[in-house]
Amino acid sequence: MCNLKLHIFTFMNINQYIDHTLLKANATENDIVLLCDEAVQYQFYAVCVNPCWINLCKQLLINTDIKIASVVGFPLGANDTIAKVFEAEQCVLNGADEIDMVMNVGRFLSKNYSYIEQEILSIKQKIDTKILKVIIETCYLTEEEIAIASKICSNNGADFVKTSTGFGTRGASLNDIKIIKENIHSTIKIKASGGIKTTQDALDFIALGVSRIGTSSGVLMMNNVNYK
Repeated sequence: MCNLKLHIFTFMNINQYIDHTLLKANATENDIVLLCDEAVQYQFYAVCVNPCWINLCKQLLINTDIKIASVVGFPLGANDTIAKVFEAEQCVLNGADEIDMVMNVGRFLSKNYSYIEQEILSIKQKIDTKILKVIIETCYLTEEEIAIASKICSNNGADFVKTSTGFGTRGASLNDIKIIKENIHSTIKIKASGGIKTTQDALDFIALGVSRIGTSSGVLMMNNVNYK
């Protein structure tokens, strides 16, 4: 009965786990307006948009509690650190509450871990108290590498470890979350993203301890379209 009550509570409050996301290259101003309208209607925790749309979102979401998340080094993570730091700073200046940065996967796979550590630290220092989520792009990593990347994020200023951009070869998996959770401090949170399309998908991830779900299917989830 206790588990059933928890399940019902989570289902009823699933909107507060959702970063309502639109990061497609062909997203128009009208698309962003609709995204924000939906976020207000369903009271999602945040919207997640490309940096050029932050100012518009700030105008549309004024006098609401909905956060604005934006991306840095997206989607490849291969930008120079200086560029990433500048981009993060500009996002915050324009009104972003949270930054979802992409780890430099190539540097990581080259085992240049000090580069990854310094990049995360540099961005976190620049954005100060704003939330930093580090996307490790699990689709390109082995289980051992997911563990190492999670530890690096946890030890160097990340507030969240995030699984995926949604632009890789696959999105989040439940196994990814288990590995990440085992390798981060208890104060660090997890964001699952990429391929999460149904309410049941979201509930499965939340049950493992995920604090945030990045998805473009939030409205479908709230309308219970795919819930079984």
